[in-house]
Amino acid sequence: MALVRLEVADGVGTIRLDRPPMNALSAALTADLRVAVQEATERRDIRAVVLYGGEKVFAAGADIKEMAGLDVAGIASWVRDLTGVFELIARIPKPVIAAVTGYALGGGLELALCADFRVFADNAKVGLPEITLGVIPGAGGTQRLPRLVGPARAKDLVFSGRQVRAAEAEAIGLADRVVPADEVYAEALRLAGRYVAGPALALAAAKQAIDDGSELALSEALRLESALFVGLFGTEDRRLGMDSFIANGPGKADFVGR
Repeated sequence: MALVRLEVADGVGTIRLDRPPMNALSAALTADLRVAVQEATERRDIRAVVLYGGEKVFAAGADIKEMAGLDVAGIASWVRDLTGVFELIARIPKPVIAAVTGYALGGGLELALCADFRVFADNAKVGLPEITLGVIPGAGGTQRLPRLVGPARAKDLVFSGRQVRAAEAEAIGLADRVVPADEVYAEALRLAGRYVAGPALALAAAKQAIDDGSELALSEALRLESALFVGLFGTEDRRLGMDSFIANGPGKADFVGR
């Protein structure tokens, strides 16, 4: 039975972790996650993606029992596979929303950090507790978290390993919105639905410009932006958008994703 499912409805693909009780990230789950992510990336009928662990928990971290039995070569391979899949998620050329319920700890929080937006349940608890195991986050926590909340706040969470509740997560910019626990998935779907009818190629270009541009010097980032902007002039959606604007005013185009 697959530990990760891809469910598609109304243009939104939900990548759902299904390894109860805590969705611990094992090698097998990572392999299934890779398959789901690749399919969600390639399918043209999927215009936005939601990452979801179910009603009770997002993902409570890596499978420590599995990790503990690995030698240095084994853990190097294990973490390479996990970080590779997380990079694929971060590179999905579509809006990605993490719907976080319950615990998102260690690798679970690192998974949520790969998303463009994070919707937290009001009872969510998140953190990077790796320091309490004598190691550090190894799947993006020391890199994606400071880029999101700043170095000082990231160091506080990484150095202490403490858990953060939803209200604090929202205050520091880790959560984009907080809703009642029974509304998290619906809110994530609603947010994803805002982009389903949008110009898919322009959304992909915007995501690339922001994500890749943030890693470049400003002059290089501006050249990247210009190149992506010019490239969109060859798309059907650009023609439809501008023709619609001239004829009917802004915000009324029916895009086709080409």
